[in-house]
Amino acid sequence: MPPTGFVTHRACLEHDTGPGHPERASRLSAVLERVEREELFAALDRLEAEEADTARIAATHSEDFVHHVRAVCERGPTRIDGTDTAVSPESFRAALLAAGGVLQAVERVNDGAWKNAFVAVRPPGHHAEKGEAMGFCLFNNVAVAARALRDRHGRGRVAILDWDVHHGNGTQHIFERDASVYYASLHQWPLYPGTGAAEERGVGEGEGATLNCPQPPGSGDADWLRALETRILPALEEFRPDFVLISAGFDAHRLDPLAGCDLSAEGYREMTRLLTGFAAGACGGRLVSVLEGGYHLDALADSTQAHLEALMEASG
Repeated sequence: MPPTGFVTHRACLEHDTGPGHPERASRLSAVLERVEREELFAALDRLEAEEADTARIAATHSEDFVHHVRAVCERGPTRIDGTDTAVSPESFRAALLAAGGVLQAVERVNDGAWKNAFVAVRPPGHHAEKGEAMGFCLFNNVAVAARALRDRHGRGRVAILDWDVHHGNGTQHIFERDASVYYASLHQWPLYPGTGAAEERGVGEGEGATLNCPQPPGSGDADWLRALETRILPALEEFRPDFVLISAGFDAHRLDPLAGCDLSAEGYREMTRLLTGFAAGACGGRLVSVLEGGYHLDALADSTQAHLEALMEASG
């Protein structure tokens, strides 16, 4: 069986958000240290991320936006456009590596070299709109990968499951008129960024290709698993994707300081098992997961470990 891939780059640690910022380098360090510590993860097929070509990013965002992000980062340290998204001179390269790592992962899984993969990079991506950085995100890594799968790798139907506790407004808006990309989200409601109501189902030709399953504060493993099993997976079965992407935020964990849900690392393990099981039947197991949020270091490391173990279990 092909192995599980693991893509990262230590230059993503150089994206400096400044003292006290929740999206800090120690998040990625906690994940990498856990992977290095656990003997099981020696079986991962590891790959160092390469920078994405800016034209690949501009296909999802725009050339003007890519130039703008570069210019603001070069002026750093600052906050891009006065938002909560802090950048430094090293941030632009980190963002290129983050997007590039996801592109490498989907290419390897698509070609059959890997069964599935996890991409451990920062900055995260799912809040980034077509022309706006926000929510700690510069480029929308998962959206860039979804477009590449469709336009470059011949995968006509791509499913994105976003289980970050914060709704992925950027990913939804980028594809809300596109019936070839199905966006499903599990997230806390109400919470930043204020999007993701159940009534948001897509626009125009994309109507029906968006599914939001907002969860109340205090919801836990059983609630999220129930929504995944009874609402999201049946919708994805009807959609019949060629490839599955996960925006894997681990900030719905009960210890996370930025939200109020009650998930555990074992809950993430079970959600991963459900998704890999679905992918095995729907699209030959083709699945790539990308790190999004998660701001309690121990909870992030525990949840990532459980997630990776389930990915490796699926790859045999």
